[in-house]
Amino acid sequence: MSRGWVVTLAALGINLALGILYTWSVISKAIPTDWNWTEQQKSWPYAIACLVFSIMMVPAGRLQDRISPRWVATFGGVLVGLGMMLASRGNSYWNYMLGFGVLAGTGIGFGYASATPPAVKWFPAARTGMIAGIVVSGFGLASVYAAPLTNWLVKQEGGVPGAMFTLGIAFLLVVTGLAQLLRTPPKGYVPTGTIPAAPGAVAKKENFSPTEMLCTSQFYLLWFMYACGAGAGLMIIAKLAVIADKQAGVALGFVLVASLAVGNGAGRIIAGMVSDKLGRKPTIMGCLLFQAVLMIVLTLATKGSPLAAVPVMAVLSALMGANYGANLALYPSVTKDYYGLKNFGVNYGLVFTSWGLGGFALSLVAGKLYDTYQNFTYACYLAAGLLVLAAFMALLLHPPRVQSLPET
Repeated sequence: MSRGWVVTLAALGINLALGILYTWSVISKAIPTDWNWTEQQKSWPYAIACLVFSIMMVPAGRLQDRISPRWVATFGGVLVGLGMMLASRGNSYWNYMLGFGVLAGTGIGFGYASATPPAVKWFPAARTGMIAGIVVSGFGLASVYAAPLTNWLVKQEGGVPGAMFTLGIAFLLVVTGLAQLLRTPPKGYVPTGTIPAAPGAVAKKENFSPTEMLCTSQFYLLWFMYACGAGAGLMIIAKLAVIADKQAGVALGFVLVASLAVGNGAGRIIAGMVSDKLGRKPTIMGCLLFQAVLMIVLTLATKGSPLAAVPVMAVLSALMGANYGANLALYPSVTKDYYGLKNFGVNYGLVFTSWGLGGFALSLVAGKLYDTYQNFTYACYLAAGLLVLAAFMALLLHPPRVQSLPET
């Protein structure tokens, strides 16, 4: 168990470093005008990084299952560092697309895919949600320190290139160093506190291969629900400062971003622990419906409304961050519950593709609706409708009943 906590804390540290992804808004804002980048060009490295991150979770999950989370996370740390350093070599738009978007995005995917699986394997099923929540909370909390750190480095290092190079060196060392502490339990290990099966109970299939998982209806339900929950949250993360300024008239966007980040990290731990007690299904449904309500409340926060006051908006931002963060703890936990630990890395990687595609699609739709109506009200209505639909679809969710397949 003590080894399990070492692995868990190392995985938490890795995610705290990989959360540099969420600081792109600071980097983008600091890009000088004489680089002649359009706003669209400033958006693409981040968008590409998110998409590559989610796609790379699949091969990275497979590799960490088959080789070792230690080596896969180490490779991820090297890629993140090299990508940041490549981007720092001047002001070329394509350097940032390749360096931050492709290389760093790939490295983040490899590191993130290797963090949760080894940690949850050291603990009994009753603590899966809590451990997964602790590990992934690092990614959500990262912007609390990384955003001001990046802003300070831009000033200290004479601009964006110097800051990117320093961050690249730092995160290469941190991620590769912590990766050496990642270990999976020895074969046959049974976590302390594991409840033995009742005598005479019908044996069920515990480990699904990726192909077998894709043949179950539960995978597609989880994929759609995750896309809606994560997509709505990522839409708000990408547009919160603009929503606060344009719709509510709140100028202190950085306060709201910080509030959302704290909620994002805390929500992952709380949701994981609650789901261990109440069950994954009711916790997922509760989070989806609560997030839908928050979306509607956000549309009411207009200039002159009591809801537009900074303290109220800060609380609203924290709650929305918490509900978004809950997704990152609940879906790896339910994937492990339904499909087992043997192929957990690649199986969760396939489920996680919904995170990237959901966020990519809803963020683009939100921008399009804003261009048309000059507000984010309709985007929030759309997200709320999808969240309610996902909550109702959760009623159909149950463990896969595939007991006759041979063990793989």
